[in-house]
Amino acid sequence: MSKLVECVPNFSNGRSKEIIDAIAQAIAQSDGCFLLDVDPGPSTNRTVYTFVGSPAAVVEGALNAAREAHRLINMATHSGEHPRLGALDVCPFVPVRDVTMEECVQCAVSFGQQLASQLLVPVYLYGEAARHQHRRTLPSIRAGEYEGLQEKLCDAQWKPDFGPVEFVPSWGATVTGARTFLIAFNINLLSTREQAHRLALNIREQGRGPGQPGRLLKVQAMGWYLEEEDIAQVSTNLMDFKVTGLHNVYEEIRRDAKELKMPVIGSQLVGLVPLAAMLHTAQYYITRDKLFILTEEQKLRLVVSRLGLNLLAPFNVKERIIDHCGCLCHCVSVSLWMSVSLCVCCCVIVLLCHCCVTVSVTLCLQGAALGSMVGLMSYGKRQFEVVDAVMRRVIPPLHHTAHQLLTMVDTDSRVFSNYMAALKLPKSTMEERARRNAAVQAGLKEAVNVPLALAETVTSLWSTLEELATCGNLACTSDLQVAVKALELGVFGAQCNVLTNLRDISDQQFNCQVQAHYLVVYSIYIT
Repeated sequence: MSKLVECVPNFSNGRSKEIIDAIAQAIAQSDGCFLLDVDPGPSTNRTVYTFVGSPAAVVEGALNAAREAHRLINMATHSGEHPRLGALDVCPFVPVRDVTMEECVQCAVSFGQQLASQLLVPVYLYGEAARHQHRRTLPSIRAGEYEGLQEKLCDAQWKPDFGPVEFVPSWGATVTGARTFLIAFNINLLSTREQAHRLALNIREQGRGPGQPGRLLKVQAMGWYLEEEDIAQVSTNLMDFKVTGLHNVYEEIRRDAKELKMPVIGSQLVGLVPLAAMLHTAQYYITRDKLFILTEEQKLRLVVSRLGLNLLAPFNVKERIIDHCGCLCHCVSVSLWMSVSLCVCCCVIVLLCHCCVTVSVTLCLQGAALGSMVGLMSYGKRQFEVVDAVMRRVIPPLHHTAHQLLTMVDTDSRVFSNYMAALKLPKSTMEERARRNAAVQAGLKEAVNVPLALAETVTSLWSTLEELATCGNLACTSDLQVAVKALELGVFGAQCNVLTNLRDISDQQFNCQVQAHYLVVYSIYIT
């Protein structure tokens, strides 16, 4: 699978459509670059571009955009709500697929060096690419902004990493680096800018300064006013949505705003957002409000509704969620509880793979999906309303397992490919044979883990299926019987694969550990 890096350059213009379009065109016309999103803001006078490509392609795409900005943007006349240091204010590189953070650091370094030498402008490195601890965070470098840059450059502590140590009035300076995925999330308020900023200080990790930390970790925030919308916003950057999610920020702002009797009227996502972040927030509201929602589409609708993401502009999940962007999608999307489409998907998977574990996983996937279908055929119908509470409990684990097993197909395909690649390694010399043997042994060890995980996953479903059998729709009895047999046969195939692979693994300590684990996992299947 090809390497993919995301680049998110922020240019200091959000008012001139001519400039916005020219920079977008420069990116889109760069070989190997896919422009995913353009998000301008008139009040902030800033546009955030999001594009992806190979490491080399995104560096060239960013340089093409910068050259266009150098021709069109004059920082000497710039003003806007958003803090900024230069015409191309910040240009981060983010690992997306099969790329390490170190490779993104190299992208930032290459981009910074070329930008400085070609345009003769100062460039700073931040984030994972920073060469000095005091330059790791963007706010630290940006302190004083464009207006204070000339004085800042006189301080040896702020000598640029690349480019001239002199003030370039038309450009300012650029910050580039490597980081993980950041979510720009703004909460709308009917308030003043000062009131919005007060709420921002309450929640951001930095708080009001030393000794006065805010309530939410991994959050940067400030307040500003959008003249074009006649509203204030608490503008936040979520540095790690697994630590602090969209719902955490939104609900904390709502709580503080309620105390001050200020209305919160929805929110805004700038740029793209990971699907996992949206589903994380969906799960919060599903749990809090005791909702029964299974499908990804409905979960996303719930988040859009709860956060009011449609207020300022339509929120199209197909365009705003990075996982749904065409160049990132490399697997078939299926409705797992629909047996016909599921079977077609599974048959395609079997035809494309020659590994028995993939077939075993597919069988179990069909079984879990059929079980989920039986539950759905017994839920929400008047004649079965007496068992609605039971169905709410038994359907989610079956539905979740079906999704989990679909990803296991990808995992097994990767493991199988790695093993086959190891077998093809050269073996002419003693050193080559040793290297090949080590790779083969590592591949076999990795291969054992997938069928073991499959059995563990399926074993957790038996009590659920038993409960479903006692109160589910009788018209679906045959479906449930097929589901059980599919799961049993899938586990049998996985069991055979474990025993086969163990015979070829020379590490006796590993063998003993796996066999002990095997006996525990497969104990209920061994007669």
